[in-house]
Formats: sequence, C-alpha cells, structure tokens
Amino acid sequence: MITVLLVDDHPVVREGMHGMLSRETDLTVIGEAAGGAEAITVATALRPDVVLMDLRMPEVDGATATEQILAACPGTRVVILTTYETHADIVRAVEAGASGYLLKGSSRAELAAAIRAAARGETVLTPAVSARLRHRQPPPRVALSAREVQVLGHVAHGLTNAEIGRLLHISETTVKTHLQRAFTKLDVSDRTAAVTAALAHGLLTTP
Repeated sequence: MITVLLVDDHPVVREGMHGMLSRETDLTVIGEAAGGAEAITVATALRPDVVLMDLRMPEVDGATATEQILAACPGTRVVILTTYETHADIVRAVEAGASGYLLKGSSRAELAAAIRAAARGETVLTPAVSARLRHRQPPPRVALSAREVQVLGHVAHGLTNAEIGRLLHISETTVKTHLQRAFTKLDVSDRTAAVTAALAHGLLTTP
C-alpha cells in the first residue's frame, strides 16, 4: 500500500483528489494539509510515501515546503500537482527536489500512475513539462560523460544499480561510481534529484 499526503489550499481540490485516489486499491490517503507550513508538520509526523503538493499557496509555497519535507523525510517523494506550468515554476520545483510535476488537468489514471512511479523512485513529468525543461533551459552549466548520462537515463526508468550493470555489461560498483560522479557534478545527493537536475539542464531526454 502506497501512502499519500494531499496538500492544497482549496478544500474542494483536496476532496476531489481524495475521491479519485480512493478508487485505487493500492493507494491510501493518510493525511491532508491546507498549506505549506501545515504540510511540513503533517509530513514529518506521518512520513507518507508520496506527497501531492500544490505549488502556489499563501505563506509557505509548494517549492519551499517540498525542500523542507525532503530534508526531514528522506524516504518521502513529492509530486507537484498544479495549474501552473511556467518555466520558472517548473525549475523551482525541480531544484527543490520534486520527483514529478503534473498539471491538475491530469486524469485519475495519470495521477495514480504518477504516484506509483514516484514511490518507485522514478521521475514523473508530463510531456509538456518535459518539453519546457529540454527546450527552454539555458545551456547546461555542467557536463556529464556519455556513460553518466546513459546510467542516469536508466535510473529515470526505475532500474536498480544491479539491473543497470547487467544491461550495460559493467559491475554494480562501476554503476555506483558513475552515479556518484554525476551527483557531484549536478550538486545533488540522490538518484531522483540527479535525474530531475539532468533533465532540467537538458542533459537527458524525457524519462
């Protein structure tokens, strides 16, 4: 069972999301929050697998809340669910460490699939958002080797280090070495952040 925390400052939106997710047998909503500050408190107490986070909220916004939740709950993943898809909004969410970015027009199936993918450690971005990250970001400030990009591409699809090693005919230790080098170059500390950062810098194609 994948546990979910809903964060949105509009009660009707939370109610709608709750109703949609209640139809999924492997997903359960364990809490709700009406703002970023409350989300940090509730997430720290409940430690959900996935947080569905609104982006623009009074006082503490979604990007700030995402950054603080991930710092307090390393095992939690955050998926932004918003009506906004400007380049600045997307980059802020990615830099905060969000595992995904969806628009509120997404279907129930898309929403559920995104939650499951995020819980598996995958990166979840709608095609429109991916296109914005690829084509509107300035030239990358970092350069990854071809092998580092290849490894991160497989990470984006949810493969483990062992699976990547078998696929590329290299040892698991070598996979870890490539990942650590990529982490250093991208100034991140985990797999999801590395994928989202590489995508934001135009170093990866759509996951």
